[in-house]
Amino acid sequence: MPDPLSPRELLDKLVSFPTVSRDTNLPLVDWVEDYLGSHGIACFRDYDETGTKASLFAHVGPRIPGGVVLSGHTDVVPVDGQAWDTDPFTVVEKDGKLHGRGTCDMKGFDALAIWATVEAHRRGVARPLQLCLSRDEEIGCTGAPPMIEKMQDHVPKASLAIIGEPTEWGIVNGHKGGVGFDLHFHGFEVHSSIAYKGVSAIMEGAKLIDWANRQNEENAAKADPANAYDPPYTTLHVGMIQGGTAHNITAKDCTFVLSARCVPEEPNAEWAARIRAEIDRLEAGMKAVRPEAHIDANPKWDVPGLVAEPDGEAEALVRRLTGENGSAVVSYGTEAGQFQAAGYSAVVCGPGNIAQAHQPNEWLAVEELKKGEAFMARLLSMLQER
Repeated sequence: MPDPLSPRELLDKLVSFPTVSRDTNLPLVDWVEDYLGSHGIACFRDYDETGTKASLFAHVGPRIPGGVVLSGHTDVVPVDGQAWDTDPFTVVEKDGKLHGRGTCDMKGFDALAIWATVEAHRRGVARPLQLCLSRDEEIGCTGAPPMIEKMQDHVPKASLAIIGEPTEWGIVNGHKGGVGFDLHFHGFEVHSSIAYKGVSAIMEGAKLIDWANRQNEENAAKADPANAYDPPYTTLHVGMIQGGTAHNITAKDCTFVLSARCVPEEPNAEWAARIRAEIDRLEAGMKAVRPEAHIDANPKWDVPGLVAEPDGEAEALVRRLTGENGSAVVSYGTEAGQFQAAGYSAVVCGPGNIAQAHQPNEWLAVEELKKGEAFMARLLSMLQER
C-alpha cells in the first residue's frame, strides 16, 4: 500500500487533468479510482449518456446509514480567451496563492475530501464517510441527481452532505434555484430588402432577450430590500448567442441559452412557465408570417435552491467544525439543493472565495488549504467518536 498523498500533492494531481466540462473527465476519474483502490477503498461510477464522463462515489467505515458526505465536482470552466500568466493546468505557488484552473472551484476541496476519505479508512471511523465527485456541475449541475440516485443502490444513505464550494470556510445555508432553456429559433430566409416576407430567427430571438431584460427591470423595481440575496430578486440571463449567415439575409437560425436564477419565494416552475408562455407567444407571431418558422425550447437544467433548515444537522456539524456562528445565502447555485431535495441535510462550506472562480489566474490561498486540512482532521476525530 503506497503512502497517502498530502492535500497539496492531491491538488497538484487533480489540476493536471484538464477536465473542462465540454471534454471528458475520465482520466481524472480513473486516477482517483486507482488511488483510492490502492488504499483498499472501492469506488462506484455513474456515467453520462455518452460514456465519456462519469461521477464517482465511495463509502468508508461501517456499512450503516447516517454518515457524512463530502461532495465536490470534477469539471472546470474553459480557459479559452483568458490571459493566464502560468499554465492553467499546473499548480503554481506565488505570494501565498496556488494558481491553476480549478484550484478554487473546486479541486481544492476535492483534494481535501479525497485525503479525508483515505485517512478515515486508514484510521477507522465509527460513523461512515462518503466521497462524491460529480460530473457536469458547470453546465447546470446535471451530474449530481443521477449520481445521488445511484448511490441509494450501492451505499447506505448518509444523513448529511457538505458541499465544498468556495465560501472561505463560512457557512452558506441558502442559495437561489435556477432553470435554463436551450433555444433554437428557426426562421425563414429571404433577402433583407423584403424582410417582412421572411422571419429572422435573430430578430425574433432578440425579442425574447428584450423580454428578459424587461423582466429584470421589473423584478428589480419590486424587490424587497430586506431580502438577503445579492441581488434580492430573480434574474434572467443570456450569455452567448449564435446565428445568421450574412448581413443581407434574414437569419434562418438563432441559438442561445436563457436562464433564470430564482429567489426562493418564486419557484423554478413558476419562472419556467413564464418563459414558456413568452416563447409560445413569439412562436405564434413567427408562424403567422411563415408556418415553417418555429422555436425549439428544451429544458437544459432545473437546479433546486438550498433552503435553510431549522435545526439542520449539516449546519450544526459544520458549526462544530468551524466555530462559525454566522451564516449566509448566495445567488449562485450548487449541488447542495439537489442533495437536500433527495432527503439529505445539506450545507455549503469550502475553501476559497467565489470571486476567484472562473477567473484568469484563478487561485486558492495556501492558508485556505491549511484551514481545510484542520477542518478535515476535526471531522475525522468526530467520526471516530462512539
